[in-house]
Amino acid sequence: MTQNIPVTVLTGFLGSGKTTLLNRILTENHGQRIAVIENEFGEIGVDQDLVINADEEIFEMNNGCICCTVRGDLIRILGNLVKRRDKFDRILLETTGLADPGPVAQTFFVDDETRDAFSLDGVVTMVDAKHAELHLDDSDEASSQIAFADVILINKIDLVDDAEVEALERRLRTMNAMARIERVEMANAPMDQVLNVGGFDLDRALEFKPSFLEPEYPFEWGGVLSLDGNAKVVLKNGPDPAMSAVLEAVDAATPETLMETAERVFTRFSAPAEDLEPSDAMAPGETHWGLSLSGAERYEYAIEVKQPGLYALFIEHTPEEFGARFIGADGAELKPVAEHVFNPEHTHDDTVGSVALEVDGEVDAAALNSWLSQLLQTQGQDIFRLKGFVAMAGEDRRFVFQGVHMLFDGQPAEEWRDQPRSNRLVFIGRNLDQDALEQGLRRCLAA
Repeated sequence: MTQNIPVTVLTGFLGSGKTTLLNRILTENHGQRIAVIENEFGEIGVDQDLVINADEEIFEMNNGCICCTVRGDLIRILGNLVKRRDKFDRILLETTGLADPGPVAQTFFVDDETRDAFSLDGVVTMVDAKHAELHLDDSDEASSQIAFADVILINKIDLVDDAEVEALERRLRTMNAMARIERVEMANAPMDQVLNVGGFDLDRALEFKPSFLEPEYPFEWGGVLSLDGNAKVVLKNGPDPAMSAVLEAVDAATPETLMETAERVFTRFSAPAEDLEPSDAMAPGETHWGLSLSGAERYEYAIEVKQPGLYALFIEHTPEEFGARFIGADGAELKPVAEHVFNPEHTHDDTVGSVALEVDGEVDAAALNSWLSQLLQTQGQDIFRLKGFVAMAGEDRRFVFQGVHMLFDGQPAEEWRDQPRSNRLVFIGRNLDQDALEQGLRRCLAA
């Protein structure tokens, strides 16, 4: 019997040092071939550019927060990796710093094919010794990362005194008494503290979250409509300017059928959406529909079916949030003959987001340093993470940097050679003003 492929989940809040640790794992002579699955929170991926000398393959899933949408992507990518089993010894999955690792770990227990091919070796959580208390006080995701950890690495201990480290470790032990806690500087953790952990503690996960083994979905509502012909969905403005939807023909209008269909179609939500405008029509099938809900007060989307029957509709948000109504071919309002609310069991602070900037050209080093220094001094508490690279005027090498709150560090990286010079920055934090940030960066361009 072929041994299951071990998987290590590397998590930790923004700026805790995950990428630094990943670099160590990819460059240290540990004799293992590692396939890396990397997730990024933001429209422009930069982490792959920050990972140096990576001979292993890096799969960057740049489609949003891992705990919201990655389950379908993760299963698909793992399925592709199984076909190339001879190319690597283990998998390292680095999550975004804003992720609750629970749904990722859950995948290795609730999906049959994944469970048969892979084993979750452990969850390793990085903790920033200098900023951990701030995040633990106001972030459910940071607390979940501690609760699900098998190993906790307290990083950056050189930035605080011993008393602060001791106090932090005591607090972490009250949150997770079973995890092994290690203290490190510059993410310099021995490989035996990260790899070969020996197995994820399912009992502790169930104690922290009794619903751990219950599937989570990237949609909040599903309902079965009995259609005699074409119909339409009427929506009003709600908490989101867009809504994802999938329509599927079904044989019965029972709760069991609805749940079975939900399990079958959830991966479609990880595929790119086909955008619809109001008055456009959606049809049942393999398509993931993206409904635009911006610019008006009322929106109508047609449902086109080739024959009468039962059709299951799954939407990203509940109908109540958008005042949704379903209208039949005769103009009468339709009520779902079966429906279910799928609780995603997590929320994000709506004020937390990412701003991705990409500007061509070269920047003046003095102007960039002045702008970033002022920005971090005035908004540093709201900027969880700053990372990226720039093209310095007169320099042959790109300059890679990372920032956490008011701390900032950078270093030269590879040469530009024939590549066009550009500047790519990602800010992750609260209340970010994209226009102001872009204007600030453009003011740094060399004349």
